Amino acid sequence: MALFDALGFRWDRSSVPTAVPSHSLDRVSFRFHKMLPEFVWDASVLEGNPFTFPEVKTLLDGVTVGGRKISDQEQVLRLAESSKRLLAMVKSGQFELSKPVFTELNGIVACNEALEWGVFRGEGRETNYTPDVGLGERGRYTPLPTLLGAPELNRVFSEGVSVLQACEPFERATAFFLFGALQQFFFDGNKRTSRFMMNGILMSHGIDAISVPAAKAQEFNEKMVRFYLSKDATEMMAFLAGCHPDAEAILPPPVEDPNHDSEMEQ
Repeated sequence: MALFDALGFRWDRSSVPTAVPSHSLDRVSFRFHKMLPEFVWDASVLEGNPFTFPEVKTLLDGVTVGGRKISDQEQVLRLAESSKRLLAMVKSGQFELSKPVFTELNGIVACNEALEWGVFRGEGRETNYTPDVGLGERGRYTPLPTLLGAPELNRVFSEGVSVLQACEPFERATAFFLFGALQQFFFDGNKRTSRFMMNGILMSHGIDAISVPAAKAQEFNEKMVRFYLSKDATEMMAFLAGCHPDAEAILPPPVEDPNHDSEMEQ
C-alpha cells in the first residue's frame, strides 16, 4: 500500500532532512536523561499544565509543590515515568515500533486521565464513544469511529507501521507522531504517547530526541490545527525538525530575498 494512503496524510518528502547527525546509543541516552526535567516541562506545557519549570524540577526531586491541583501534579509525574520507561526500553534494546510498546507507554501517560488507557479504542469496556479533537474556531476533527475490538484501528495501525519501515529514521519518527495524533488510537494522550514513540525511534537510531519548547506551544498548536484540517504534514515536519537540537545542521539555509540587496543599495 502507498505510504500516504496507509497513513491518511501526505507531505513533501523532498523537504524532510535525511542527513541527520547520529551518535552512540549511550550518548543520546545520556542527553535524554540529563534533559528529562526540560522534556517533562515542555510536554506538560503543551497540555496546558500550569506547573513552572522550577516546580517540575522540585516535583521530580521528590518534593511536593503546594498550591497545585493533584491532577496537574499527577500528569507531570506520569510524563516523567513515561520518559524513564522509554529510556529504559531504548537502552536495553527493547524499544520497537510496535503496538505492545505503543499501548504500554499510553498506559503510563494517560493512566487515570483518560476514559480508558493502554488499549486501543474499542478494545476495552467502552465500545461506542468516539472522541474528537477540538480545533478552536475551526471546529472539530473526528477520527475513525470506536468499534468493538478496534478492527479498523488495528488495520490502520498495522498498515501504517508496515509502510513506515521503508522511511529513513527521521522521516519515520516524525511521520509516526503525526500518524498517532491523526488516527487517535486511544481515548486520550495520543499526541503525548506518539511523541514518545517518535523519540524512541530517533534514539534507537542514535539521533537525539526532540522536545517541543514550551515557548513554541502556541505555534505547535496552530500548526497542528492546520495539519488536522489539511492532512498535509509538510509544515509540521519542518517545525519538528526546527525543534531538533541539530536543527541548524539538518535544515536547509533560508532562501534569501533577491530584492533585499537592491533595496539596501538604494
